[in-house]
Amino acid sequence: MTPKSHSLIDFKNPSIRTLHFTWIAFFLTFVVWFNMAGVLSKMIEQFDWLSKSNVKALLVTNVALTIPARIIVGGLIDKFGPRRIFAGLMVIMLIPGLTFAFGNNLTQLALSRLFLGAIGAGFVIGIKMTANWFTPKYIGRAEGFYAGWGNFGSAAAAAMVPFVAVNILGGDWRWSLAITSIVTSIYGVIYFLIVKDYPAGQEPSAKQKKGGPMPVSSYFDLLQYLIWELPLYGALGLVAFILHKQMIHGEHMISMNVVVGIWIALFVVYLADIARILKVNLPRLKAGVPESEKFPFGSVGALNSTYFANFGAELAIVSMLPMFFYEVFSGLLYPDGTQVMSLTFAGAVAGSFAFMNLVARPLGGLLSDKMGSRKKTMMLYMSGITIGFFLMAMIAKYGPFGANGETTLLPQFNTMGWLIVSVIITMFASFFVQGAEGATFAMIPSIKKEMTGRIAGMAGAYGNVGAVTYLFLYNFMDDKSFLYMLSAGAFISLVYCFFMLKEPKDAFADNF
Repeated sequence: MTPKSHSLIDFKNPSIRTLHFTWIAFFLTFVVWFNMAGVLSKMIEQFDWLSKSNVKALLVTNVALTIPARIIVGGLIDKFGPRRIFAGLMVIMLIPGLTFAFGNNLTQLALSRLFLGAIGAGFVIGIKMTANWFTPKYIGRAEGFYAGWGNFGSAAAAAMVPFVAVNILGGDWRWSLAITSIVTSIYGVIYFLIVKDYPAGQEPSAKQKKGGPMPVSSYFDLLQYLIWELPLYGALGLVAFILHKQMIHGEHMISMNVVVGIWIALFVVYLADIARILKVNLPRLKAGVPESEKFPFGSVGALNSTYFANFGAELAIVSMLPMFFYEVFSGLLYPDGTQVMSLTFAGAVAGSFAFMNLVARPLGGLLSDKMGSRKKTMMLYMSGITIGFFLMAMIAKYGPFGANGETTLLPQFNTMGWLIVSVIITMFASFFVQGAEGATFAMIPSIKKEMTGRIAGMAGAYGNVGAVTYLFLYNFMDDKSFLYMLSAGAFISLVYCFFMLKEPKDAFADNF
């Protein structure tokens, strides 16, 4: 925030106005992205051909194209500015939004949801816009506020879409979904008209407006870049395999031949991506990179790993947390014999992960500004995630094998007191997960400001890579093991950050 005013209600300050306009845009894109969660049961009731297995396929397609979309958008906003790209994304996504809302077969629903997943790239655009309007000294709290309040759109969608459908539209879930896309597209036009890319006098030169592959500083950085590109394509290949495992009327959703074809296509695209990266960087490295243009790519990789381990874990854990609490505490009863852990209660516990965004993520950005070291802040949060998920794994203990041969989980202590402690542990883990997300994107603009879009795009994509990876591995383990795995993922990121993450120069400067 500019030195003139630090208040979030000072709407005379153009930086503050831009921040509010931008988090609202992000909020709306997340409402659209997650708008189907609250009406899935209604869809299953209405469509006799839609099974719970099909719903899982829709959930996977919903996050698939977000991975390449964030990478592509990251390059476009560095070249053309965030205003045009954000506005364009909100308007264009009206088409798949309406196609999904009024879809009548699984193919139409799956394809429209696949393309609609690109709206998840909106988050990256706002990161660039916010970085353009705030100095390094205040970037952490600005990015944290933007991300925390915008990300709450996912929780708002879960509550608002079914409420509007049931209480206002008489049960019409289709128009409830459609309204979210229509409102977002209208706001896209408004955003284009009222927001500017930069403060007056801070516009970059044409030379600085570059997209395409990131220019690296050394041959070792180039090697890191090529390695970090591979999982982005691997995750998409994994999504194709997950879709293959979905059954529709006894048939695979897509055949294994199609999956192999997708894998080959992804490998060809990866090779083309390598060629583009080498074409940009080899001549540059051979000629010598000026000191003023150098930056540590190891920091980019480190923040990729943190977002994999925090946002990826968040997307994964909200999918299993309600059932985890419901099953583990199913034997806990009130004195009158009724069950303590209802499905509603279990859903409320899971919802706390999204709710904590309002506080924890802005606080993560604020601490990143205040602690005097962005690296130490990041290390603190990743340590907290490691401990938090480990403690969550300890909520349950292994019970006897069930009738189907699966391992059952029981609470460590079948008491109301332990349930309260378990909820506190969950909130503790959630606090560090959300805070780490804020700390990650508080640091990104400090690495190389003119490449904020591309760096944010890559790190943001790794959040989805983490979600796909964790959810795939979840199929092969019980809930307790899954939580241990999330803890291990955070610990690996912590160690990687210790060696590879560098404290940015001028990370707390109070000028542009």
